[in-house]
Amino acid sequence: MKFPRPRRPRRPLLVPAALAALAALAPGALAAAPTDLPAPERGLNLLVVGIDSRKSVTEEEKERFRLGGKECDCTDVMMLVHVSAQNDRVDVVSLPRDSLTSFPDQHRDRRTGKLHAAHQAKINGAWAEGGSSFTVETVESMTGLPVHRYLEIDFRRFMDTVDRVDGGVPICTEKALKDPATGIDLAPGTRPVGGGEALQYVRSRKADGQMDFGRIQKQQKFVVNTLERLNEGFLDDPDRLRDFAETLRGTGATERGISPTELLTLAGRLRDLPPDRMEFATVPVRGFNPDIAGVGSTLAWDEEGAAKVFGRLREDRPLPAADQVAPSEIPVGAYRPTPGTSLICP
Repeated sequence: MKFPRPRRPRRPLLVPAALAALAALAPGALAAAPTDLPAPERGLNLLVVGIDSRKSVTEEEKERFRLGGKECDCTDVMMLVHVSAQNDRVDVVSLPRDSLTSFPDQHRDRRTGKLHAAHQAKINGAWAEGGSSFTVETVESMTGLPVHRYLEIDFRRFMDTVDRVDGGVPICTEKALKDPATGIDLAPGTRPVGGGEALQYVRSRKADGQMDFGRIQKQQKFVVNTLERLNEGFLDDPDRLRDFAETLRGTGATERGISPTELLTLAGRLRDLPPDRMEFATVPVRGFNPDIAGVGSTLAWDEEGAAKVFGRLREDRPLPAADQVAPSEIPVGAYRPTPGTSLICP
């Protein structure tokens, strides 16, 4: 007769916020450092993006982790993180990279310096055309929410940040996961991974039939399990924690970029938050749009459902329940808010 394995008590996840939340640092590490991190009356909004950039990635790493090919210079990961004004709840809403949007007239291309006329585009093209400032403006326009702070992470910084976690980060899958595009090959079960394999995992979207929605779910699960791993003995060394925050943040200048000190401040505000007070979702989508010349296949948001989601965040209230949003035409893209506790690997 087999008995179930006892589960250890869950410690609070210090900064339950998308990939930025990986900077869940000890509350005293930089407590004396000055910070301008705002504390809005209706909550703090942090935009986290993952850039498809292979800058500083070695040729050996490109081959080993299937990172070859042309980088798109676009945001393949977009997560809007809302921290409640009372610091007692965190909601994370992922924005699919193929979401259709319209860029305004007379916006300047950061690559060429030329002005663009208004045109339709995928949301992930905002960074390529206008950098961090245009990305922030685009998300604010689509959601109606102010973006108070911003964090962008490229391939190099993602791998280096994960490699700061001793023993790796656990990932788990109920079914075998084999993706020829990223090279990930996982048997059912749980095992730890380092930075390169972690990148393969969070980039995988062709192995499970879930398209980009499956990749979003993997990214959300990876964030929660990284936080859980950091809680196991990583939080007692201020020097390591500071190094972790600085690695995650990098040194590049970005529009409203969050600093390592501000990450520590945010961690201090959320140090006692349990995982059942964090919730992950993907913005409600209606279905696919007809192909657009020069843009390709895009996703249409469920305007009414999205308005409910972002309206709740604007009011600093919890996300609406799944049954309060109309069903999607894409079953795998259904709006399903998920508590952090359910994403932790056994």
